[in-house]
Amino acid sequence: MAPANKVCILGSGNWGSTAARIIGKNVQKLADFDDTVKIWVYEEMVDGQKLTDIINTKHENIKYLPGHKLPSNVVAVPDAVEVVKDATHIVVVIPHQFIQHLLNTIHGHLLSNARAISLIKGIGISNQGMTTMTQIIHRTLAIPVASLSGANIANEIAEEKYCETTIGCSDPDEAIVWRSLFNTPYFQVNCVSDVIGVEFCGALKNVVAVGAGFIDGMGLGNNTKAAIIRIGFLEMRRLAMHMSDARIQDSTFMESCGIADVITTCYGGRNRRLAEEFVKTGKPMSQLEQELLNGQKLQGYLTAGEVHSYIDSSGITDHFPLFTNIYEICYRGKLPRTIFDGLNVDFSRDTLTPSPASKD
Repeated sequence: MAPANKVCILGSGNWGSTAARIIGKNVQKLADFDDTVKIWVYEEMVDGQKLTDIINTKHENIKYLPGHKLPSNVVAVPDAVEVVKDATHIVVVIPHQFIQHLLNTIHGHLLSNARAISLIKGIGISNQGMTTMTQIIHRTLAIPVASLSGANIANEIAEEKYCETTIGCSDPDEAIVWRSLFNTPYFQVNCVSDVIGVEFCGALKNVVAVGAGFIDGMGLGNNTKAAIIRIGFLEMRRLAMHMSDARIQDSTFMESCGIADVITTCYGGRNRRLAEEFVKTGKPMSQLEQELLNGQKLQGYLTAGEVHSYIDSSGITDHFPLFTNIYEICYRGKLPRTIFDGLNVDFSRDTLTPSPASKD
């Protein structure tokens, strides 16, 4: 009798390929899952060969995760519809600016019992409010959607260095299934019910990382960087408070998707690195992205613009001086040293939705 479940992955960049290494090994131990894991690859030529052919013959994504073998049961496919058509569990891990086009492509081609999990670290923020990736996926595909985010630099996970991550899933039984697909001795998964909070933290920390990169670019040291990280973290919590409809739980900020991800991204992520080069070279972010990221996308720069759109239209920019300064440095040509303007803000009265365990 064939296994009841089958997992696929939409996205084969650095993080998608790393997730494929984990899932490809885990499904072989799960009796309820088919061993084959299809991964959607945006087809491109690498050294004169199709990337899908390279992955399926060498079992390595030599462009986005070189030096790390993928399990042989991970099969690269260039057609997204082909990937999802027989999958019960869909892992979505592409740059957030491309999500809607991909969802439109696969709409109408899913199993009736399909469900998804978003590994995308980005959200849509406009003057109408915040739209998360899980909301966009659910709205388009009408399936249940969970989220995964944490202090997860992909190359370190591919090297099997110990770390943690957070899954946000409103259904406790589904959370157990998603955890079984991702959890390993070196990649420890904790599950919470706050789906949107997990996503929110994963996106907003990239803006803080841009600020940390500005500090590194100016060579101002660890004390200054720690101050920017602290203020950025508190502005993340404050923004969650302003978006009261989301009911983001304060305890989520203490998970791997919260404070831990802020710390690791501000010291080791690509958003920090490009912001540092932005200060040192004076080159535009778009140019640095092309020169340094090997086809990957920079999320913090885009999210900074989206956050500013929301706080500006809401008339609350004075409550977010760091996010405002980062936006103006990125988009308005202000000097990096203006990041400190107006940072003497009192956060002591900020409150958020308590976690379920603490409501009584």
